Amino acid sequence: MKFSEGRQSHLAHEIIRILRTENIGDVERDKHVLHEIKRVFETEHSRGDHIDDLVRAKIASLSRNVPPGSPEWDILYKRYYDEEERRHRRLG
Repeated sequence: MKFSEGRQSHLAHEIIRILRTENIGDVERDKHVLHEIKRVFETEHSRGDHIDDLVRAKIASLSRNVPPGSPEWDILYKRYYDEEERRHRRLG
């Protein structure tokens, strides 16, 4: 899921607020931490796009035609997406 710049900023500020109020960690430089949180959002979005592309290609390469939006396509998409997500987590 792609967050707008405003949503990323709001979530990043909320994360910093929670870190402080729950005494989870010290935030010395807000600007640096905000930038890093937004970078993680972008990285995860790119990873999700990459996995989506892989899954769609895998479904398209099947010997039988599975039309997008069909119940079978939805089931395969979910299964393959979960598999690719696990594989990418293991790889780092």
